[in-house]
Amino acid sequence: MQIETERLILRDFVREDWEQVHRYASDPGVTAFMIWGPNSIDETKAYMEHVISMQEQQERTGFELAVVLRDTNQLIGGCGIHIEGRNAEMGYCFNPEYWGHGYATEAAQALVTFGFKEKGVHRIYATCRPGNSSSANVMRRLGMQQEGHLREHMYHKGQYHDSYLFSILATEAEEQQQ
Repeated sequence: MQIETERLILRDFVREDWEQVHRYASDPGVTAFMIWGPNSIDETKAYMEHVISMQEQQERTGFELAVVLRDTNQLIGGCGIHIEGRNAEMGYCFNPEYWGHGYATEAAQALVTFGFKEKGVHRIYATCRPGNSSSANVMRRLGMQQEGHLREHMYHKGQYHDSYLFSILATEAEEQQQ
């Protein structure tokens, strides 16, 4: 599977991507707001095997995609959308060398369009930790509405964590494109 934007290609991961993925997945600064990581080499390789197995599903509902710069073919991060009935959850993670250039917003917008236009979902949602203002700002730029603040709903890395919950409806996304 492949989605192209002005500056990016979102494509299925291949096993050979593991080293580039590991560059950001092993970075404590990148994973500080994630429920995973920092990854060991074995954890990154296991993740790669998992996402490749998702590609082989007959009724594919999970799409974890490499984000690659069109001009250089450099893998700069990953993004994903997971469909659950008429809802979908979206997420993204990037190499910090490429933060602050609008790539997360561009990739996430492509996922929103894919979810609504190609997969016919009704609602796309995403979460972030309250301290991750950059991720919250990406969701706001997409036109997502903050639905709530989930208090201590997740336990990982030895403690409870809060999340902000954002979503956008198909009708809202359609209105934005008019």
